[in-house]
Amino acid sequence: MNSEISHYERLGGAKSVRQLVDRFYDLMDEKDDVKALRQLHAKSLRVSREKLFLFLSGWLGGPPLYVEKYGHPRLRQRHMPFAIGTDESKQWMLCINQALDEQVKDIAFKQLLKDSFQKVATHMTNK
Repeated sequence: MNSEISHYERLGGAKSVRQLVDRFYDLMDEKDDVKALRQLHAKSLRVSREKLFLFLSGWLGGPPLYVEKYGHPRLRQRHMPFAIGTDESKQWMLCINQALDEQVKDIAFKQLLKDSFQKVATHMTNK
């Protein structure tokens, strides 16, 4: 029996993943210093919120909702149409880090998530 708990479970499951995603996108709309990032997205963030929720569910070790609905994420390929530079990557991290700071109390787990998100953000940089 595997006694390891997934990051998904450790975060708090679907409700907590949804909360993290919603806060992330709320910050993207609220913060003046992430305008370049916000401009890469549609006027409505509804679809982006849903896709990130589906993706993070599986990425964090929970149900593979994104894969079930859309197939393999091919993250870098799906982001290639968008000019993502260092500024946009930093802005993305600013929002996700603040959302994590507000939601995750376990300092070591929060840092683990931040490090993992940073790897993804760096990988998405394409300009």
